[in-house]
Amino acid sequence: MIFGYARVSTSQQDHALQLDALKAAGVDEVITDTMTGTKTDRPGLDRLLDKAREGDTVVVWRLDRLARSMTNLLALVDTLQRRGVHLRSLHEEINTSTANGRLLLQFFGMMAEFEASLLKERTIAGLAAAKEQGRVGGRPKVMSDEQIAMASSLIAAGHNKTNVAKQLGVSRATLYRNLGDS
Repeated sequence: MIFGYARVSTSQQDHALQLDALKAAGVDEVITDTMTGTKTDRPGLDRLLDKAREGDTVVVWRLDRLARSMTNLLALVDTLQRRGVHLRSLHEEINTSTANGRLLLQFFGMMAEFEASLLKERTIAGLAAAKEQGRVGGRPKVMSDEQIAMASSLIAAGHNKTNVAKQLGVSRATLYRNLGDS
C-alpha cells in the first residue's frame, strides 16, 4: 500500500498542491492534517502510523510537511524503518527503499546533530561572555517594592498568582518567596 500524507498549517491554506503531487506519484490513500507542524498531536499522522504496515510506503510532498524538525523527522523515519515502512519525499527526491535514500537521510541526521552541537557551543560561549560582562541570565529572584505592591493588589483583586507572576516577569516561586504569607 502506498500512503500519502499532506499537511497545511491553517484552515486558510489548501492541500490541493500536495494532493495533486501525491496523486501523480500513485498513492493509494491520502491522509491529511490541518494544523501547525509544531503540534505534537496530529491525528492524521497518528492514523497514518497506525495504518502503515511492513512493505508499505509513505509519500510526502516535502519533508517539512511530515516533521516539525530534523530530530522529529529522524525519529519518524526510525519508527517507519523499524516497522519495515519506506518513506519517499517527492520534493527532496528521497526514497528510503533505496541505499541512496537511506544514505541521504543519515547525512541529514549527521548535519542536524552537527548543528545542535554548534548551537550548544555558541550558547555556552555566549553565556560565558555575558558572565564576564557581569550579566546573568534567568528571571530575577528579587522583586522591587513596586512589583510587590502591584502583585499584592492584583492578588487581592482576585487575580490568579500564576498570571500575576507572568505579568510581572518573575517565576511563581519568586512571587511566593517575595510575598511571604500574603
